Amino acid sequence: MEDNNIRGVLARSGFAFKKQFGQNFITDGALLEKIVGLSGADKTCHVVEIGCGAGTLTRALSEKAAFVHGYEIDKSLQPVLAQTLSGCENVEIIFKDFLKLRLDVIEEGLPSYRVVANLPYYITTPLIMMLLEHSKKCLSLTVMVQREVAERLCALPNTPDYGAITANISLYATAKKVLEVGRENFYPVPNVDSAVVRMDIERGRLGEVDEKLYKKVVQAAFGSRRKTLENNLVKVFSLSREEAKGVLSECGVKEGARGETLSPEQFVNLSKKLAEVLPKS
Repeated sequence: MEDNNIRGVLARSGFAFKKQFGQNFITDGALLEKIVGLSGADKTCHVVEIGCGAGTLTRALSEKAAFVHGYEIDKSLQPVLAQTLSGCENVEIIFKDFLKLRLDVIEEGLPSYRVVANLPYYITTPLIMMLLEHSKKCLSLTVMVQREVAERLCALPNTPDYGAITANISLYATAKKVLEVGRENFYPVPNVDSAVVRMDIERGRLGEVDEKLYKKVVQAAFGSRRKTLENNLVKVFSLSREEAKGVLSECGVKEGARGETLSPEQFVNLSKKLAEVLPKS
């Protein structure tokens, strides 16, 4: 559906954009097809789309996927979607806040699926981690996010963008920036550029690890970025200086190293070594 058509549908429906929902819709057909192709959606799989907006991506997904389960928080988009998705028999729209639903209930009766979403900034991290941590059937996430957020999701160790969210995602999936999207491709035009990130889920990819301890180690490592990892471990885990030095030495971490220099694999190893010296709960 072309840009002018979408604007006409929105106008005729009396739709008013709501800033709190971060509503910026993609209207370029070629771009929509590219995003669908990058998501891996095909007739062998179902797709869960979170934030259907004006339904342009939803319609493009319906042409490739077996079925599209769309979630939209803004009920005032109902007349818009009724028009833009007319004739799409393999689409179901649920007007609910996806983040407030129980994922196990959502997944009841669903086969394996892929998530595709054009995400507003304020729900990016909670939504990604909800799916990575709790989904039993999700195969991948292909999400449109602000470009600077995309850099953080996919960053490599020892780079400025590498942080806790990067290390936590790596516990469940491999993340890759697959497409950059300029702000001019949205209506209305936002203040920032965007990028598409695809995360392919592979649970257990880093081997057996206590997830809760791993995340606490990651949080400690990045909680005070200017401090050394040794100092952060002493503070967060109430270790003696000697214990912290010993654990890091056993893990092959250089003295004075900071958290951002460790790979996810090293955080796993550090978690295991800490488990040996921490009191058993």
